Amino acid sequence: MIRHFLDLDALDAEALKGLLDQALSLKQTRLFPDALRGKTVAMIFEKPSTRTRFSFEKAIHDLGGQAIVVNKNDMQLGRGETVADTARVLSRYVDAIIARTIAHQTLLDLKEHASVPVINALSNHSHPCQILADLLTVHEAFGPLTHPRITWIGDPNNVFFSWLQACLILKFPLTLSCPPSLFRDDLKKQFDQNPLLTWEEDPKKASSGAHVVMTDTWVSMGCENPEAQTRLLTPYQINDDVMKRADKDAIFLHCLPAVRGQEVTDAVMDGPQSKIFDQAENRLHAQRALLLWCLQTPKA
Repeated sequence: MIRHFLDLDALDAEALKGLLDQALSLKQTRLFPDALRGKTVAMIFEKPSTRTRFSFEKAIHDLGGQAIVVNKNDMQLGRGETVADTARVLSRYVDAIIARTIAHQTLLDLKEHASVPVINALSNHSHPCQILADLLTVHEAFGPLTHPRITWIGDPNNVFFSWLQACLILKFPLTLSCPPSLFRDDLKKQFDQNPLLTWEEDPKKASSGAHVVMTDTWVSMGCENPEAQTRLLTPYQINDDVMKRADKDAIFLHCLPAVRGQEVTDAVMDGPQSKIFDQAENRLHAQRALLLWCLQTPKA
């Protein structure tokens, strides 16, 4: 059985908790199994990357493997070769494919035609590897994941979608605060169907009592009207006034890169509640555990 990881729903609650436990153990012990010895992982990037590239490449090396990193335009894929043909060829050369894509369909096509695991390193649809790191950070801050109150303020983007999946898997409450125009019909339907999900237009009310307050950049790559998006989200900045309404032990998360002074102030980014650099580090630890889950032979 090939273990692909395109979204968090590749894992049930037990498997997700087990992966996070293994990530924490690897982080604490610094004892890495040699499970990727002799294995090669292809990493394909259609978008720029700092944390994803460095953390995955380091994780592969720590586990004894090697990475081949390419941009789309370095391959025939950038000159019109089909994703299906690329997947079939790479499956003859490597043991896994990690792809950071624009269209999620590219990942779906890779999965359909590859005979090795495919890992979503970000698409316009979701960012499940980021949420593994986020959940690990929450786990470290509050102990075993039970029912932390999570509040997302700003654009309900691909990262938020993966948080939504995490909420539904692990059964913890999630509040979204965004302008009504960004609260899309597909989101409304899910929120109406699940009592764990709450939409609150006012960001200060949304942060009240939250254990985790998080945001992301307001303007994603490919946004058609960044100026209008920024004006729309200006009332949703994370600042001291928002954070003081959260739980006294609340933490602030941001997957980075951040536009300081826009979606979040320097005072929050660099303040005592900020865990953004622990969060960034945890990309490495979570992805070691993910690579083991994808590439180790499942027990019968």
